[in-house]
Amino acid sequence: MNTERFYISTPIYYPSDRLHIGHAYTTVVADSLARWHKFAGRKVLFVTGSDEHGQKIERIAKAKGVQPQEYVDAIVSTFKQLWKRLNVEYDDFVRTTEPRHHKAVQTVFQKIYEKGDIYKSTYKGWYCTPCETFWVETKLQDGNCPDCGRPVELVEEESYFFKISKYADRLLKHIEENPDFIRPESRRNEMVSFVKSGLEDLCVSRTTFDWGIPVPIDERHVIYVWFDALTNYLTAAGYPDDHARLAEWWPADVHLVGKEIMRFHTIIWPIILMALDLPLPKTVFGHGWLLFDNDKMSKSKGNVVDPNLLIDEFGVDPIRYFLMREVSFGQDGNFSRRALIERTNADLANDLGNLLNRSLAMLNKYFNGVVPEPKDATDLDREFVQSVGGLGAELDSLLKDLHLNEALAKIWQLIGRANKHIDQRAPWALAKDEASQGELATVMYNLVETLRIVALLVTPFLPETGAKIWAQLGISESLTEQTLADTEFGRLKPATVTKKGDPIFPRIELKVDEPEGEEAQPAAEAKKTAVSQAPAAPAAEAQSEDGLITIDDFFKCELVVAEVLEAEPVKGADRLLKLQIDVGDGRRQIVAGIAKHYKPEELVGRRIIVVKNLKPAKLRGELSQGMLLAASTPDGKLELVSVSANMPAGSRVK
Repeated sequence: MNTERFYISTPIYYPSDRLHIGHAYTTVVADSLARWHKFAGRKVLFVTGSDEHGQKIERIAKAKGVQPQEYVDAIVSTFKQLWKRLNVEYDDFVRTTEPRHHKAVQTVFQKIYEKGDIYKSTYKGWYCTPCETFWVETKLQDGNCPDCGRPVELVEEESYFFKISKYADRLLKHIEENPDFIRPESRRNEMVSFVKSGLEDLCVSRTTFDWGIPVPIDERHVIYVWFDALTNYLTAAGYPDDHARLAEWWPADVHLVGKEIMRFHTIIWPIILMALDLPLPKTVFGHGWLLFDNDKMSKSKGNVVDPNLLIDEFGVDPIRYFLMREVSFGQDGNFSRRALIERTNADLANDLGNLLNRSLAMLNKYFNGVVPEPKDATDLDREFVQSVGGLGAELDSLLKDLHLNEALAKIWQLIGRANKHIDQRAPWALAKDEASQGELATVMYNLVETLRIVALLVTPFLPETGAKIWAQLGISESLTEQTLADTEFGRLKPATVTKKGDPIFPRIELKVDEPEGEEAQPAAEAKKTAVSQAPAAPAAEAQSEDGLITIDDFFKCELVVAEVLEAEPVKGADRLLKLQIDVGDGRRQIVAGIAKHYKPEELVGRRIIVVKNLKPAKLRGELSQGMLLAASTPDGKLELVSVSANMPAGSRVK
C-alpha cells in the first residue's frame, strides 16, 4: 500500500470580483495534479479558498451599500460554483473569515510577538490598496506601484512590524541548499536578487480600517491582509490545535501561485514559518500569466475572459485540456478563442475522438462489438504493445516534477501511435482474409485495450472524457476505483461488450474570419458595437521601384527562436514533416516540406527560426501554425536556419 502524502494548494483568491480564466488556469492545474496523485495511490490534500479581508474589500462593500461579510459571501459563492462547473474537487476550501482561520492567524501573530520578532512603531510610507502591499519609495516605478502600476497612497499610522530582515541570510541559505524550493529557476533568481537587495521590516498591522482579524495583543489594530492570507496553508493543515493532522500534512509539497505573488510566498511566508520553527513548503511554483491577445488580463483593460461563458459554449474538458496543453507550465501563455477551437479539433476531435470512433466501429463490424481474445501477433503488434507499456510510470515521474504539458504530450503520442497502428495493420484488409482472423482479433484487442489505458490516463486531466470513453468500452469495473497499476497492458477482459456512442468531441467549425483580440470573446459575450479598425490595406500595395521594403514591413514578421520537440512524417505526403515546436510561450505545430532533406530524428532538439505570427493553415489535413526559415542552393539543397542551443526558445530575432 502506498503511504505517500501529497499536499497541494492554490492561492486563496481575492473576492473583489468574479474570477476569470487566469484563476481557472491555476486551479485546474492543481486539481489535475491532485487527481493524478490520488490515481497513483497517494493520500492527497488539495486546498484552495478565498482571501476576504483588507481595506480594498471594505471600500468596495461600502460603495455598494452592504456589509463586508455580506459582500464576500455573495462573491465566494460564485467561486465555488465555478469550481464545481470545472470539475474541481478540492479537499478543503479555506475562508479567511472562518473562526478556525482567525484562531490560526492570531496564534501565529502571538507566537512571533512573544519570540521578540514583532514590535510596535510608526509606519510612514507608501501603500497600494489594490495589491494590499507596502512599498518603500525606492521600489516605486514613476511614483506608482511596481506590481500593478496604479497610484499608491502615503500612509502614516501606528503599526506593528515583523523583523523579516533578521531572517534574510537564513532564507538565502535555504534557497541555495534547496534548489526545488522556488521554481522555475527564473523565479528563483528573481527572488534571490530581491532578498540580496535588502529586506525592510514588514508592517503587519493597520489601524485605519476595521475589516480584518484583530491583533491579539492590541485590538485597535487589524492584522495585515497578507500575513492573514498566507496562514491559510497552516489552517488547512490543522494548525494550531490538530497536532496529528499537522504532523501528517505539513510541510506542503507544492504551493501553486501566479508569478506576481511570488515575493509574498517565497520571502514573507517562509520567514513566518522560520519564526514559528516550522518546516518550509517543499516547492513554491510560480507559473506564468495566461495572456489575452498577448496582454495581461485585467478588469481595468476590459480583456478578462469569463470561464463560465466558455463552458457554456465548448464544455468543460476542452477548456481544461487547452489550459494545460497549450501553455508550457511556468511560462506565459496566450488565450484566444481560435486557439481553443483549433486545439480542440486537432487533439480532441481528430486524434482521440477519431481513435475511439474508428476502433469501436470496426469492433462492431468485425466482432459485433465484443472484445475478442488476442491470438496471432506480428512484430508490428508486439512493437505496438511495447510502446504502450510503462507509460503510466513515465507520466508519474513527469507529473511529480510538474511537467503537465509534457505528460499530456506523451498521452497524445500514444493516441497518435494507435491511430498510426490502425493504418499499418489495416483491419479492413485482414477482415477479408479468413487466414488472418487471428491477427484481426489481436489488432482489435490491442486497440480497445489502448483505449482503456488512455481513458485511465486522461481522467485526472479530463474527468468527463475519461468517463465517456469508459462507458463506451462497456467495462464493468468502476472507473473511480482504478489506480495507476491498472494501466498495465492486458487487463482488459475478452468478451467485454462495448457500447459505441456518439462522438465525444464533435468538430467545431472554425470560420475563416474567426475573430481575435477583443472580439475573441465567447459568443455570449460578443460585443454589440463595432470594433474600431484601421482601413483595410489595398489588395496589392505597390512596392517601391527599387524593390526595397521599409523597416515597418520587416517588423510585421515576428521571427523567434523555436526548439523542435518532436518530428514525424505526415501521412500520405512524402515531402512533408510535422514538427512540434516550443516557441517560448507555448507549444505549437508546424508542417514543412523538408522531408527529403532531414530525417525526423535529426531535427529533435535543434533550435530553428520560425515566423510566429503567420496565419494558421491546413496542409494535408494537418494544422500548421507558423513557418520555418530555410536557405536553398541553386541545385535544390536545403538547410534550415538555426542558432546555437544556448539561445532560449522564444528569443526574438531582430
